[in-house]
Amino acid sequence: MSRILIADDQTDVLEALRILLKGEGHQTDAVTSLAGVFQALEKRDYAMLIMDLNYTRDTTSGQEGLEILPRLQAVDNTLPIVVMTAWATIDLAVEAMKRGARDFIPKPWDNERLLAIVRTQIELAGALRKGRRLEAANQLLRGNAPKIIAESPRMRPVLELISRVAPSDANVLITGENGTGKGLVARALHALSSRASHSMITVNMGGLSEGVFESELFGHVKGAFTDAKTDRAGRFELADESTLFMDEIANIPMNQQAKLLRMIETGEFERVGSSKTLHANVRIVSATNSNLHEEVVAGRFRQDLLFRLNTIEIALPPLRERREDIMPLGNSFLRQHATRYRKTLTGFEEKARDLLMQHHFPGNVRELDHVIERAVLMSQGQLVKANDLGLTSGREDSARLEDMSLEEVEAFLIKKALGRFDGNARRAAEALGLSRSAFYRRLQHYGL
Repeated sequence: MSRILIADDQTDVLEALRILLKGEGHQTDAVTSLAGVFQALEKRDYAMLIMDLNYTRDTTSGQEGLEILPRLQAVDNTLPIVVMTAWATIDLAVEAMKRGARDFIPKPWDNERLLAIVRTQIELAGALRKGRRLEAANQLLRGNAPKIIAESPRMRPVLELISRVAPSDANVLITGENGTGKGLVARALHALSSRASHSMITVNMGGLSEGVFESELFGHVKGAFTDAKTDRAGRFELADESTLFMDEIANIPMNQQAKLLRMIETGEFERVGSSKTLHANVRIVSATNSNLHEEVVAGRFRQDLLFRLNTIEIALPPLRERREDIMPLGNSFLRQHATRYRKTLTGFEEKARDLLMQHHFPGNVRELDHVIERAVLMSQGQLVKANDLGLTSGREDSARLEDMSLEEVEAFLIKKALGRFDGNARRAAEALGLSRSAFYRRLQHYGL
């Protein structure tokens, strides 16, 4: 069902069009002035606009409507505009089309012709918008941006959002389970931005202890503390005119969040041990696998800081919800690791493909990457076999515990905890009796 905006200063015309279009399954909104058109377009998107050309200035020239057509095109150049007037002339129709109208209908109108125009213009506009979305998304598959392999329907809106947001300086919050590719998206946002000529600065907030938090982010001066033997710039200072990617943002201690909020709001900060105020022009991209809205309710995260961080939120689906991407990703990882380890591998045996498609992948894309890397190392032929993948059932895993090293057992338990809590690192850490920072250090150590 499409929603159509109708603009005319005659209420009987608006009602007649509403009834006609309702019979075709369309919803309509009506306005009686050109100012109302712009107000309506600010509030919502429409499939098309049907508008009269004459309002209050005079009754025949159509100049009021003609003058705003270019402005309407500037608001949305994919919006099909069909103009109407009781004073139709060929010259007026030509001029309206030149200024951006898609079609011209004289009053009184022919119902069948009007409905045919509506159907045609909505279909054409839909195809145009889809084509532009795909083109924007495909920018991420070429050029300087890191390659994002995404063939599943779940990922197309994500790619479109990245391409639309990247050129701006808006702060972006990337959410998703561990291993879904949040870091890759951050690099894509930076590569497609106006700041791409500068290096993106990255900091893992999950790996920072409270004692070094301020020094890492804001820097310090010589003598600020025992080990401060020289002046040191912090991550914000290094990211001046660039992008700062703060991974695992939920791990910022509550007592440090106010200082981070001030930096984001004003761009000002002081190095530890100094009273001199510095300024940095930084775009913030942050990521988390936690639900920050729940963290706010629980009193572990400031709501005003969340508002500053998520001007735009990009939510990445887990790999189990984008299974169409498993084999394209697997083939890409296979080529990378085969080249790295100088192996000649051309693909996967059917059983290996089936096993990959059936696996839950609690570690998401990162886990798939490590599985393929292991398979490349273990493979002795040109095709990866099921046994090379090292993916086994729960019973087989339990039976092998006694044969594992202590590190292998720890990695196994962490992986199982992540799977049990659908990739929620905070809940997995609590279940294992680990602090967040200790848990994230183990995730990094084991490549999970």
